Amino acid sequence: MTRQISFFPQSADRLSPTAAKPGYRPEVQGLRALAVLMVASYHIWFGRVSGGVDVFLLVSAFLLSLSFIRKGETGQGLYLRQYWTRVFKRLLPAAAVVILGTLVATVLFVPRSRWTEIFSQAWTSLLYVQNWALAANSVDYYAADHSVASPFQHFWSLSVQGQVFILWPLLFALCALIARAWRKRFRSVVLGVFGVVFAASLAFSVIETYTNQAHAYFDTRTRLWEFAFGTLLALALPYLHPGRGLRVAAGWIGLAAILSGGFILDVQGQFPGFVALWPLVAAALVILAGQTGSRFGVDRFLSWGPLVRMGDMSYALYLWHWPVLVIYLAWRDRQEVGLVGGSFIIALSLALAYLTTRFVDNPLRAVQGPAAGKRAVTVIVACLAVVAVPLAGLQYALKVQDDKLQAEAEINYPGARVLLPGYDGAPTGVPVRPASAADPQSWGDLPLKCSQIPDGPSDPILEDGCFSTSNTGSAERTILIIGSSHAQQWIEAIEPMAETHNYRIVALLRGGCPYGDVSDNDPQGCSRFNEAATDYALEMKPDAVVTVATAARADQGADPMMDGFPDAAEQLSDAGIEVVGIRDNPRFAFDMQVCAEVNGPEDCAVPLQLSPVFPPAEYAGGTSFIDFSDLICPGGLCTPVIGNTYVYLDDNHLTAGFTASMATEFEQRFHQAVSW
Repeated sequence: MTRQISFFPQSADRLSPTAAKPGYRPEVQGLRALAVLMVASYHIWFGRVSGGVDVFLLVSAFLLSLSFIRKGETGQGLYLRQYWTRVFKRLLPAAAVVILGTLVATVLFVPRSRWTEIFSQAWTSLLYVQNWALAANSVDYYAADHSVASPFQHFWSLSVQGQVFILWPLLFALCALIARAWRKRFRSVVLGVFGVVFAASLAFSVIETYTNQAHAYFDTRTRLWEFAFGTLLALALPYLHPGRGLRVAAGWIGLAAILSGGFILDVQGQFPGFVALWPLVAAALVILAGQTGSRFGVDRFLSWGPLVRMGDMSYALYLWHWPVLVIYLAWRDRQEVGLVGGSFIIALSLALAYLTTRFVDNPLRAVQGPAAGKRAVTVIVACLAVVAVPLAGLQYALKVQDDKLQAEAEINYPGARVLLPGYDGAPTGVPVRPASAADPQSWGDLPLKCSQIPDGPSDPILEDGCFSTSNTGSAERTILIIGSSHAQQWIEAIEPMAETHNYRIVALLRGGCPYGDVSDNDPQGCSRFNEAATDYALEMKPDAVVTVATAARADQGADPMMDGFPDAAEQLSDAGIEVVGIRDNPRFAFDMQVCAEVNGPEDCAVPLQLSPVFPPAEYAGGTSFIDFSDLICPGGLCTPVIGNTYVYLDDNHLTAGFTASMATEFEQRFHQAVSW
């Protein structure tokens, strides 16, 4: 067996092929190289997920488990602290170099509006929690436009691995304690414990993938079974002795399945549920084939010298390829690359990977001797510091600049107020105030979670996205906001009115779920959310329900109502609840703010394509409608900047600063719509 402990980082005791000891398996190095090349090429040219990362997860757990099983069966100490320091000493140096390099490239080539998000994700990547940050935001890993993705998005798999590198030794230690206390065979206890982990995690993965696939893709709990599969493979391998012919066939079948899985499988809709068994079983077949000794075996291909040498730097190649791709696309203002651009990205990533492996990985891995443990701790602390200090400095400088802009907001950044009668216009020579989708201040929010109020919803699907103002017992009236982020963005315009008139606001929010969505294809659980929201409104009986009543479409220049909205609005109206439907803002095929930063606001203006007649007569009954298109796209022209304020946060959301600037007009139009 190979002497590597994990699949991404090279082990400190890994031998080169030229100095291989008995048990070294160069085909595993070749498999690792092939997997990372698949990941990179699928990302760069095909906009798909290859399954290569799943191969990484399996093999890392397989090799880790071989080491701990051997120690447990021979009665050696597990030495967890030494293991953890050794592993993270290998992981962090290359990661720190890539994070620093990406931060420098971000400042040089990426629009400033995205810096807040990227700086935040640099922290989560450094601390191995990037997967949870992406899961919380339900990031679309399969999005076709990588130019707006985070250059640290690929750290999700490294974060999962890092968490497993902490958890797995603890589970092996638990197995050792159980085996000693109950006088059981260590291997049998490992089979029982990791068998339970495999079954429980796989069941959870299938359920969460079906109900919330965007979250499931990054959730550590939905991935544990893939690592457990590797552990079970390590347990089973000594008892599997197929003949040479079967092993030759198994190797080629496994390789063919690995290469084809990304094209055959519906990765976007089904990973990481049971469909992820495809790349895992395929990799297991290659491992089972091993060194066949046959001239026709797949190991002859995977043991090819250049492929093995590429396997030596596969960790660094994985680290570099994604930020190089994302920053190249942002710099060139493109959504995809062609053959030439993709080849340049591969070549640059290989060069950076070689330099990182040669001058960072290899020298630090070579550190041995009695003081190696202390040096490992020193390396870990130094890597954390070398990223944390400049990153904190960048964030502080950005905050100082943003605070200054915020202090000048009332005078220099009037936004939509410049369109109202009696306003002289926006000051000239003032830089546009940037906004970031990753900044919490860019989204409307309320001070209390509904778990803190006496009449909050009891249905679990509403709890996470339910918020309220604090005047629960003294409000003159109550406004219930229901919907997606397009409803949430109007909180900044509603709150000043609520404070003036002592209205209470309660918001039921769920990303990607406009009120009235009853689509059959419902990975976000929108139908269930909307049914629960209607039931809660009927029980709560607010004075008014405010929602975004239409869903604009960038490709059609239309904003039809959701199919289920008229029925839901009718239920509320019949119960004496006034319904106020806001017309959705126009959406675009490009990021308005990024376009303005790169090309200038004048080059990004788009004629308003929505129908001049609103609302459609057939939907008018029982609902009052408000249309702010005249403020968002004055004179029928949608521009990225109005009153020194960015109108759009991205390609479809309004900035909090701009919606806040519409507060006075919102109050007037709202009170015209209701009967209060």
